[in-house]
Amino acid sequence: MTPPTPWSPPPLLRFALLLATVVTRLLARLEVTGDLREARHSSLILTSNHISPFDPVAMAAAFRRLRIHPRVMANAGLFKHPVIGPLMRAQGHIRADRGEATAANAVSDSVTALAEGSMVMLYPEGRIGLDPHLWPERARTGVGRLVLATKAPVVPMAIWGSHEVLPYDAPTGMWPFIWRNLRRRPVVRVHVGRPVDLSDIDPGRPGAAQRIADRIVDAIAAELAPLRADEPGQPRFTDPTRPVSTQRSRRR
Repeated sequence: MTPPTPWSPPPLLRFALLLATVVTRLLARLEVTGDLREARHSSLILTSNHISPFDPVAMAAAFRRLRIHPRVMANAGLFKHPVIGPLMRAQGHIRADRGEATAANAVSDSVTALAEGSMVMLYPEGRIGLDPHLWPERARTGVGRLVLATKAPVVPMAIWGSHEVLPYDAPTGMWPFIWRNLRRRPVVRVHVGRPVDLSDIDPGRPGAAQRIADRIVDAIAAELAPLRADEPGQPRFTDPTRPVSTQRSRRR
């Protein structure tokens, strides 16, 4: 059997990263630290905390700076949109039907993407976090199941400052944020960490997927801490539209 042709980023994905770079430059000052040289693999699982609707835009700009083209696991709502949905599919991104019978498809589609030589980017929390202090919440098991299925290296990334760029309820109420940010351009920091060591987790033991997911979120939090060293507790900027909940807060 002829091996599959390695996946190549479509032109639309390259254009989307360029567009994200332009938008990010208008609304924020992006700082990207770390690199992917230690990973030495094209088939990587990239993971990050999720604190704002602006995260995907800032991350896309960071990807372009890092010269990578990950396929992003994103909420099914984006794929159902009549305009955004076809664009997401054309870029090769992966639909996640969270809470539905087809939810497992996101893992199997990601397995296929990794087998084709792609990088896959996902948010282990599965949503914009509601922790009162904007620390990562407990992870869902999806990233753990993906690691068990592929043994692909996992790289933790952290983002900070994006919560100042757009409100939680965006697009509702986003214009006052945009006008303010055009003037003062808050700093958004993205950091790429080292691959997560999962070698001591027995994949055959019950609960392995959750333990892997928890280890990954702990690694993300460790990379996040230096980015917000002067804001370890309540952030200076508070979005009044963002609800808070401790239901899924993780122990620190």
